[in-house]
Amino acid sequence: MRLISDSQLAALLSGLPESPRVVIGGNYATPRHALAVLDAAVAEYRLFALNAQAGLPDRAGVVLETPFVGPGMRGRQALRYFPCRLSLVPHLLKESLPPDVVVVQTSTPMDGTVSLGIEVNILPAAIEAVRGRGGLVIAQLNPRMPYTYGDAVMAVDEFDYAIEVEEPLAVPAPRAADGVSRVIGDRVASLVPEGATLQLGIGAVPNAVLDALRPRRGLGVWSEMFSDGVLSLEKAGALNPDTPVTASFAFGTEELYEWLNSNHRVRMLRTEKTNDPGVIARRPQLISLNSALQVDLFAQANASRVHGVIYSGFGGQTDFVVGALHSPGGRAIIALPSWHPKADVSSVVPRVAGPVTSFQHSFIVSEQGTAAIWGHDSATQAQQIVDRVAHPAARDELRKAGRALGFPLG
Repeated sequence: MRLISDSQLAALLSGLPESPRVVIGGNYATPRHALAVLDAAVAEYRLFALNAQAGLPDRAGVVLETPFVGPGMRGRQALRYFPCRLSLVPHLLKESLPPDVVVVQTSTPMDGTVSLGIEVNILPAAIEAVRGRGGLVIAQLNPRMPYTYGDAVMAVDEFDYAIEVEEPLAVPAPRAADGVSRVIGDRVASLVPEGATLQLGIGAVPNAVLDALRPRRGLGVWSEMFSDGVLSLEKAGALNPDTPVTASFAFGTEELYEWLNSNHRVRMLRTEKTNDPGVIARRPQLISLNSALQVDLFAQANASRVHGVIYSGFGGQTDFVVGALHSPGGRAIIALPSWHPKADVSSVVPRVAGPVTSFQHSFIVSEQGTAAIWGHDSATQAQQIVDRVAHPAARDELRKAGRALGFPLG
Protein backbone atom coordinates (compact mmCIF):
# COMPACT_ATOMS: atom_id res chain seq x y z
CA MET A 1 0.00 0.00 0.00
CA ARG A 2 1.39 3.36 -1.05
CA LEU A 3 -0.04 6.45 0.58
CA ILE A 4 -0.74 9.20 -1.98
CA SER A 5 -2.42 12.61 -2.17
CA ASP A 6 -5.73 13.47 -3.83
CA SER A 7 -3.92 15.00 -6.79
CA GLN A 8 -1.76 11.92 -7.23
CA LEU A 9 -4.85 9.72 -7.08
CA ALA A 10 -6.56 11.87 -9.73
CA ALA A 11 -3.53 11.59 -12.02
CA LEU A 12 -3.44 7.83 -11.52
CA LEU A 13 -7.13 7.41 -12.28
CA SER A 14 -7.01 9.61 -15.36
CA GLY A 15 -4.88 6.93 -17.00
CA LEU A 16 -7.50 4.19 -16.71
CA PRO A 17 -8.75 2.39 -19.84
CA GLU A 18 -11.81 3.74 -21.61
CA SER A 19 -15.06 3.41 -19.62
CA PRO A 20 -13.61 1.39 -16.73
CA ARG A 21 -15.81 -0.54 -14.32
CA VAL A 22 -15.40 0.79 -10.78
CA VAL A 23 -16.65 -1.26 -7.82
CA ILE A 24 -17.14 0.66 -4.57
CA GLY A 25 -18.35 -0.17 -1.11
CA GLY A 26 -22.09 0.35 -0.83
CA ASN A 27 -24.62 0.73 1.96
CA TYR A 28 -23.22 3.21 4.51
CA ALA A 29 -19.54 2.56 3.82
CA THR A 30 -19.20 4.30 0.46
CA PRO A 31 -15.76 5.98 0.11
CA ARG A 32 -17.32 9.29 -0.87
CA HIS A 33 -14.15 11.39 -0.88
CA ALA A 34 -12.24 8.95 -3.10
CA LEU A 35 -15.28 8.62 -5.35
CA ALA A 36 -15.43 12.40 -5.79
CA VAL A 37 -11.76 12.40 -6.83
CA LEU A 38 -12.45 9.62 -9.32
CA ASP A 39 -15.55 11.33 -10.70
CA ALA A 40 -13.58 14.52 -11.38
CA ALA A 41 -10.73 12.63 -13.04
CA VAL A 42 -12.58 10.13 -15.23
CA ALA A 43 -15.02 11.37 -17.87
CA GLU A 44 -16.86 8.09 -18.45
CA TYR A 45 -17.06 5.02 -16.24
CA ARG A 46 -19.35 2.28 -14.96
CA LEU A 47 -20.06 2.42 -11.23
CA PHE A 48 -21.02 -0.80 -9.43
CA ALA A 49 -22.35 -0.72 -5.86
CA LEU A 50 -24.84 -2.58 -3.66
CA ASN A 51 -27.68 -0.66 -1.99
CA ALA A 52 -26.08 2.68 -2.83
CA GLN A 53 -27.29 5.59 -0.74
CA ALA A 54 -28.05 9.12 -1.92
CA GLY A 55 -25.25 11.28 -3.26
CA LEU A 56 -23.78 9.18 -6.05
CA PRO A 57 -22.53 11.03 -9.16
CA ASP A 58 -25.48 11.97 -11.37
CA ARG A 59 -24.22 13.09 -14.76
CA ALA A 60 -23.74 12.03 -18.34
CA GLY A 61 -20.90 9.56 -18.68
CA VAL A 62 -21.65 7.61 -15.48
CA VAL A 63 -23.48 4.31 -15.93
CA LEU A 64 -24.76 2.76 -12.69
CA GLU A 65 -24.69 -1.01 -12.23
CA THR A 66 -26.12 -3.11 -9.41
CA PRO A 67 -27.93 -6.32 -8.46
CA PHE A 68 -29.59 -4.46 -5.55
CA VAL A 69 -30.95 -0.94 -6.08
CA GLY A 70 -30.63 1.53 -3.22
CA PRO A 71 -31.98 5.08 -2.99
CA GLY A 72 -28.85 6.45 -4.67
CA MET A 73 -29.67 4.55 -7.88
CA ARG A 74 -33.45 4.18 -7.68
CA GLY A 75 -35.26 5.78 -10.61
CA ARG A 76 -32.06 6.79 -12.42
CA GLN A 77 -32.08 6.58 -16.22
CA ALA A 78 -28.49 5.36 -16.55
CA LEU A 79 -29.07 2.21 -14.48
CA ARG A 80 -28.24 -1.36 -15.42
CA TYR A 81 -29.95 -3.79 -13.05
CA PHE A 82 -28.56 -7.34 -12.91
CA PRO A 83 -31.01 -9.80 -11.29
CA CYS A 84 -28.90 -11.92 -8.97
CA ARG A 85 -29.19 -13.39 -5.51
CA LEU A 86 -26.61 -11.90 -3.17
CA SER A 87 -24.68 -15.13 -2.65
CA LEU A 88 -23.90 -15.24 -6.38
CA VAL A 89 -22.77 -11.62 -6.84
CA PRO A 90 -19.10 -12.63 -6.31
CA HIS A 91 -19.44 -14.98 -9.29
CA LEU A 92 -21.05 -12.17 -11.28
CA LEU A 93 -17.99 -9.97 -10.70
CA LYS A 94 -15.56 -12.74 -11.52
CA GLU A 95 -17.26 -14.02 -14.66
CA SER A 96 -19.52 -11.38 -16.22
CA LEU A 97 -18.71 -7.94 -14.76
CA PRO A 98 -14.96 -7.87 -14.13
CA PRO A 99 -13.85 -4.67 -12.39
CA ASP A 100 -10.97 -2.44 -13.44
CA VAL A 101 -10.82 -0.58 -10.12
CA VAL A 102 -12.06 -1.34 -6.62
CA VAL A 103 -12.35 1.54 -4.15
CA VAL A 104 -13.19 0.80 -0.52
CA GLN A 105 -13.28 2.59 2.79
CA THR A 106 -11.23 0.92 5.53
CA SER A 107 -9.88 1.46 9.01
CA THR A 108 -6.39 2.85 9.46
CA PRO A 109 -3.56 0.28 9.43
CA MET A 110 -2.82 -1.84 12.49
CA ASP A 111 -0.06 -4.46 12.61
CA GLY A 112 0.20 -4.55 8.84
CA THR A 113 -3.54 -4.93 8.29
CA VAL A 114 -6.63 -2.81 7.75
CA SER A 115 -10.27 -3.73 8.30
CA LEU A 116 -13.17 -3.32 5.91
CA GLY A 117 -15.16 -2.47 9.03
CA ILE A 118 -18.91 -2.28 8.56
CA GLU A 119 -18.94 -3.42 4.91
CA VAL A 120 -17.35 -6.75 3.96
CA ASN A 121 -20.12 -8.07 1.72
CA ILE A 122 -18.88 -8.68 -1.85
CA LEU A 123 -15.76 -6.52 -1.49
CA PRO A 124 -13.19 -9.32 -0.90
CA ALA A 125 -14.48 -11.05 -4.04
CA ALA A 126 -14.29 -7.79 -5.99
CA ILE A 127 -10.69 -7.26 -4.85
CA GLU A 128 -9.76 -10.79 -5.89
CA ALA A 129 -11.43 -10.29 -9.27
CA VAL A 130 -9.66 -7.01 -9.99
CA ARG A 131 -6.30 -8.38 -8.85
CA GLY A 132 -6.77 -11.35 -11.15
CA ARG A 133 -6.84 -9.01 -14.14
CA GLY A 134 -4.17 -6.56 -13.03
CA GLY A 135 -6.49 -3.74 -11.97
CA LEU A 136 -6.22 -1.27 -9.11
CA VAL A 137 -7.28 -1.57 -5.48
CA ILE A 138 -7.58 1.74 -3.64
CA ALA A 139 -8.34 2.32 0.04
CA GLN A 140 -9.78 5.39 1.69
CA LEU A 141 -8.29 5.13 5.17
CA ASN A 142 -10.67 6.50 7.80
CA PRO A 143 -9.84 6.39 11.53
CA ARG A 144 -13.61 6.50 12.20
CA MET A 145 -14.13 3.12 10.51
CA PRO A 146 -14.44 0.37 13.16
CA TYR A 147 -11.81 -2.33 13.12
CA THR A 148 -13.87 -5.51 12.79
CA TYR A 149 -12.64 -9.09 12.55
CA GLY A 150 -13.22 -12.12 10.35
CA ASP A 151 -12.95 -11.61 6.60
CA ALA A 152 -12.91 -7.86 7.19
CA VAL A 153 -9.21 -8.03 8.07
CA MET A 154 -6.93 -7.65 5.06
CA ALA A 155 -3.18 -7.21 4.69
CA VAL A 156 -2.10 -3.75 3.58
CA ASP A 157 -0.27 -5.44 0.70
CA GLU A 158 -3.67 -6.23 -0.86
CA PHE A 159 -4.08 -2.52 -1.65
CA ASP A 160 -2.12 -0.63 -4.29
CA TYR A 161 -2.76 2.92 -3.11
CA ALA A 162 -4.45 4.72 -0.23
CA ILE A 163 -5.56 8.20 0.71
CA GLU A 164 -6.23 9.40 4.25
CA VAL A 165 -9.65 10.92 4.92
CA GLU A 166 -11.17 11.32 8.37
CA GLU A 167 -14.92 11.77 8.18
CA PRO A 168 -17.93 10.49 10.15
CA LEU A 169 -19.55 7.33 8.86
CA ALA A 170 -23.04 7.78 7.47
CA VAL A 171 -25.90 6.99 9.82
CA PRO A 172 -29.33 5.86 8.53
CA ALA A 173 -32.39 7.88 9.46
CA PRO A 174 -34.17 6.31 12.45
CA ARG A 175 -37.35 4.40 11.70
CA ALA A 176 -39.70 4.50 14.66
CA ALA A 177 -42.09 1.59 14.98
CA ASP A 178 -45.75 2.54 14.54
CA GLY A 179 -48.73 0.62 15.89
CA VAL A 180 -48.91 -1.67 12.86
CA SER A 181 -45.22 -2.51 13.06
CA ARG A 182 -45.44 -3.29 16.76
CA VAL A 183 -48.36 -5.67 16.22
CA ILE A 184 -46.46 -7.44 13.42
CA GLY A 185 -43.35 -7.51 15.61
CA ASP A 186 -45.21 -9.23 18.43
CA ARG A 187 -46.72 -11.79 16.03
CA VAL A 188 -43.35 -12.62 14.49
CA ALA A 189 -41.64 -12.81 17.90
CA SER A 190 -44.17 -15.43 18.99
CA LEU A 191 -42.78 -17.67 16.22
CA VAL A 192 -39.19 -17.41 17.48
CA PRO A 193 -38.18 -20.12 20.00
CA GLU A 194 -35.60 -19.77 22.75
CA GLY A 195 -32.08 -20.36 21.43
CA ALA A 196 -33.01 -19.54 17.82
CA THR A 197 -30.58 -18.02 15.33
CA LEU A 198 -31.85 -14.82 13.73
CA GLN A 199 -31.60 -13.34 10.25
CA LEU A 200 -33.34 -10.04 9.70
CA GLY A 201 -32.66 -6.62 8.31
CA ILE A 202 -33.41 -3.05 9.22
CA GLY A 203 -36.69 -1.16 9.26
CA ALA A 204 -39.74 -0.58 11.42
CA VAL A 205 -40.88 -4.22 11.42
CA PRO A 206 -37.47 -5.85 12.11
CA ASN A 207 -36.85 -3.27 14.83
CA ALA A 208 -40.21 -4.10 16.40
CA VAL A 209 -39.40 -7.83 16.26
CA LEU A 210 -36.05 -7.32 17.95
CA ASP A 211 -37.63 -5.18 20.63
CA ALA A 212 -40.19 -7.91 21.33
CA LEU A 213 -37.39 -10.50 21.58
CA ARG A 214 -35.52 -8.74 24.39
CA PRO A 215 -36.89 -11.12 27.06
CA ARG A 216 -35.65 -14.19 25.13
CA ARG A 217 -32.39 -15.93 26.05
CA GLY A 218 -29.73 -17.83 24.13
CA LEU A 219 -30.39 -16.19 20.76
CA GLY A 220 -27.80 -16.13 18.00
CA VAL A 221 -27.37 -13.92 14.94
CA TRP A 222 -26.36 -15.23 11.51
CA SER A 223 -27.45 -12.61 9.02
CA GLU A 224 -26.32 -10.77 5.94
CA MET A 225 -26.60 -7.55 7.97
CA PHE A 226 -27.64 -6.11 11.31
CA SER A 227 -28.16 -2.76 13.00
CA ASP A 228 -28.79 -1.29 16.45
CA GLY A 229 -31.56 -3.77 17.24
CA VAL A 230 -28.94 -6.49 17.68
CA LEU A 231 -27.01 -4.24 20.06
CA SER A 232 -30.21 -3.81 22.09
CA LEU A 233 -30.50 -7.61 22.34
CA GLU A 234 -26.91 -7.78 23.54
CA LYS A 235 -27.60 -5.19 26.23
CA ALA A 236 -30.73 -7.05 27.31
CA GLY A 237 -28.82 -10.32 27.73
CA ALA A 238 -30.86 -12.02 25.02
CA LEU A 239 -27.87 -13.18 22.95
CA ASN A 240 -25.85 -16.30 23.62
CA PRO A 241 -22.49 -14.96 24.90
CA ASP A 242 -20.65 -18.00 23.53
CA THR A 243 -21.83 -17.49 19.93
CA PRO A 244 -20.37 -14.65 17.83
CA VAL A 245 -22.69 -12.22 16.08
CA THR A 246 -22.05 -13.08 12.43
CA ALA A 247 -22.92 -10.93 9.42
CA SER A 248 -21.51 -9.50 6.21
CA PHE A 249 -22.27 -5.81 6.73
CA ALA A 250 -23.77 -3.50 9.34
CA PHE A 251 -24.91 0.07 9.72
CA GLY A 252 -26.57 2.14 12.39
CA THR A 253 -25.81 4.77 15.01
CA GLU A 254 -22.46 6.02 16.29
CA GLU A 255 -23.06 3.85 19.37
CA LEU A 256 -23.25 0.75 17.18
CA TYR A 257 -20.01 1.69 15.40
CA GLU A 258 -18.25 2.18 18.72
CA TRP A 259 -19.49 -1.23 19.90
CA LEU A 260 -18.19 -2.87 16.74
CA ASN A 261 -14.69 -1.43 17.02
CA SER A 262 -12.18 -4.13 18.07
CA ASN A 263 -15.03 -6.29 19.35
CA HIS A 264 -14.31 -10.02 19.09
CA ARG A 265 -18.01 -10.73 19.77
CA VAL A 266 -18.66 -9.74 16.16
CA ARG A 267 -17.43 -11.63 13.12
CA MET A 268 -17.82 -10.04 9.68
CA LEU A 269 -17.67 -12.57 6.85
CA ARG A 270 -17.77 -12.35 3.08
CA THR A 271 -21.08 -12.87 1.32
CA GLU A 272 -20.17 -16.30 -0.04
CA LYS A 273 -20.16 -17.56 3.56
CA THR A 274 -23.01 -15.72 5.26
CA ASN A 275 -25.44 -16.20 2.36
CA ASP A 276 -24.59 -19.73 1.29
CA PRO A 277 -27.90 -21.61 1.69
CA GLY A 278 -26.00 -24.79 2.59
CA VAL A 279 -24.12 -23.01 5.39
CA ILE A 280 -27.30 -21.30 6.58
CA ALA A 281 -29.08 -24.67 6.70
CA ARG A 282 -26.49 -26.00 9.17
CA ARG A 283 -27.52 -23.36 11.72
CA PRO A 284 -30.16 -24.93 14.02
CA GLN A 285 -33.48 -23.09 14.37
CA LEU A 286 -32.54 -20.45 11.81
CA ILE A 287 -35.40 -17.94 11.77
CA SER A 288 -35.31 -15.87 8.59
CA LEU A 289 -37.41 -12.71 8.57
CA ASN A 290 -37.86 -10.77 5.35
CA SER A 291 -40.34 -8.29 3.97
CA ALA A 292 -42.01 -7.85 0.60
CA LEU A 293 -43.82 -5.28 -1.49
CA GLN A 294 -46.54 -7.80 -2.33
CA VAL A 295 -47.60 -11.33 -1.54
CA ASP A 296 -50.17 -13.24 -3.55
CA LEU A 297 -52.63 -16.09 -3.18
CA PHE A 298 -49.98 -18.53 -4.42
CA ALA A 299 -47.89 -17.57 -1.34
CA GLN A 300 -45.31 -15.88 -3.55
CA ALA A 301 -43.47 -12.71 -2.51
CA ASN A 302 -42.38 -9.83 -4.72
CA ALA A 303 -39.73 -7.71 -3.04
CA SER A 304 -38.09 -6.13 -6.07
CA ARG A 305 -40.46 -4.29 -8.46
CA VAL A 306 -43.27 -1.75 -8.19
CA HIS A 307 -45.51 -1.15 -11.24
CA GLY A 308 -42.90 -2.83 -13.42
CA VAL A 309 -40.06 -0.58 -12.24
CA ILE A 310 -37.15 -2.02 -10.28
CA TYR A 311 -37.23 -0.92 -6.64
CA SER A 312 -34.56 -3.05 -4.97
CA GLY A 313 -33.70 -6.61 -6.02
CA PHE A 314 -33.44 -10.17 -4.76
CA GLY A 315 -30.81 -9.34 -2.15
CA GLY A 316 -30.27 -12.17 0.28
CA GLN A 317 -33.94 -13.05 0.70
CA THR A 318 -33.81 -16.05 -1.61
CA ASP A 319 -30.64 -17.36 0.03
CA PHE A 320 -32.04 -17.18 3.55
CA VAL A 321 -35.52 -18.48 2.74
CA VAL A 322 -34.02 -21.63 1.23
CA GLY A 323 -31.44 -21.98 4.00
CA ALA A 324 -34.00 -21.51 6.79
CA LEU A 325 -36.36 -24.12 5.33
CA HIS A 326 -33.53 -26.68 5.41
CA SER A 327 -32.37 -25.66 8.91
CA PRO A 328 -33.39 -28.10 11.69
CA GLY A 329 -36.32 -26.31 13.32
CA GLY A 330 -35.85 -23.33 11.01
CA ARG A 331 -38.59 -21.05 9.76
CA ALA A 332 -38.81 -18.64 6.83
CA ILE A 333 -41.13 -15.73 7.59
CA ILE A 334 -42.40 -12.94 5.35
CA ALA A 335 -43.77 -9.98 7.30
CA LEU A 336 -45.51 -6.93 5.83
CA PRO A 337 -48.39 -4.54 6.58
CA SER A 338 -51.65 -5.61 4.97
CA TRP A 339 -52.12 -2.20 3.37
CA HIS A 340 -49.70 0.29 1.78
CA PRO A 341 -50.79 3.63 3.26
CA LYS A 342 -48.87 5.78 0.74
CA ALA A 343 -50.10 3.94 -2.34
CA ASP A 344 -53.44 3.21 -0.66
CA VAL A 345 -53.50 -0.36 -2.01
CA SER A 346 -53.57 -3.85 -0.58
CA SER A 347 -50.26 -5.63 0.00
CA VAL A 348 -52.00 -8.91 -0.76
CA VAL A 349 -52.85 -9.33 -4.44
CA PRO A 350 -54.29 -12.23 -6.47
CA ARG A 351 -51.00 -12.66 -8.33
CA VAL A 352 -47.81 -10.65 -7.85
CA ALA A 353 -47.26 -8.01 -10.53
CA GLY A 354 -43.49 -8.38 -10.62
CA PRO A 355 -41.03 -11.25 -10.64
CA VAL A 356 -41.18 -13.64 -7.70
CA THR A 357 -38.42 -12.99 -5.16
CA SER A 358 -39.18 -15.96 -2.93
CA PHE A 359 -41.83 -18.60 -2.30
CA GLN A 360 -42.64 -21.63 -0.13
CA HIS A 361 -42.31 -19.78 3.17
CA SER A 362 -43.18 -21.10 6.62
CA PHE A 363 -45.41 -18.17 7.57
CA ILE A 364 -46.70 -14.90 6.15
CA VAL A 365 -47.49 -12.32 8.82
CA SER A 366 -49.30 -8.99 8.81
CA GLU A 367 -50.97 -6.94 11.53
CA GLN A 368 -54.17 -8.85 10.68
CA GLY A 369 -52.76 -12.25 11.64
CA THR A 370 -50.49 -15.14 10.67
CA ALA A 371 -50.95 -17.53 7.75
CA ALA A 372 -49.26 -20.89 8.14
CA ILE A 373 -47.93 -21.79 4.70
CA TRP A 374 -45.55 -24.73 4.99
CA GLY A 375 -47.27 -28.11 5.08
CA HIS A 376 -50.65 -26.88 3.84
CA ASP A 377 -52.19 -27.50 0.43
CA SER A 378 -52.42 -24.57 -1.96
CA ALA A 379 -56.14 -23.97 -1.36
CA THR A 380 -55.64 -23.78 2.41
CA GLN A 381 -52.68 -21.46 1.94
CA ALA A 382 -54.74 -19.09 -0.19
CA GLN A 383 -57.65 -19.17 2.27
CA GLN A 384 -55.36 -18.34 5.20
CA ILE A 385 -53.71 -15.50 3.29
CA VAL A 386 -57.10 -13.94 2.57
CA ASP A 387 -58.54 -14.50 6.05
CA ARG A 388 -55.46 -13.82 8.20
CA VAL A 389 -53.06 -11.60 6.23
CA ALA A 390 -55.13 -9.42 3.90
CA HIS A 391 -56.78 -6.20 5.00
CA PRO A 392 -60.57 -6.60 5.52
CA ALA A 393 -61.21 -4.01 2.81
CA ALA A 394 -59.47 -6.24 0.24
CA ARG A 395 -60.85 -9.63 1.16
CA ASP A 396 -64.02 -9.73 -0.96
CA GLU A 397 -62.14 -8.82 -4.15
CA LEU A 398 -59.39 -11.31 -3.30
CA ARG A 399 -61.93 -14.10 -2.82
CA LYS A 400 -63.54 -13.29 -6.17
CA ALA A 401 -60.16 -13.14 -7.96
CA GLY A 402 -59.00 -16.27 -6.16
CA ARG A 403 -61.96 -18.27 -7.39
CA ALA A 404 -61.18 -17.16 -10.94
CA LEU A 405 -57.65 -18.51 -10.39
CA GLY A 406 -59.05 -21.90 -9.31
CA PHE A 407 -59.00 -21.58 -5.53
CA PRO A 408 -62.21 -22.74 -3.79
CA LEU A 409 -62.26 -19.75 -1.43
CA GLY A 410 -65.04 -19.39 1.10
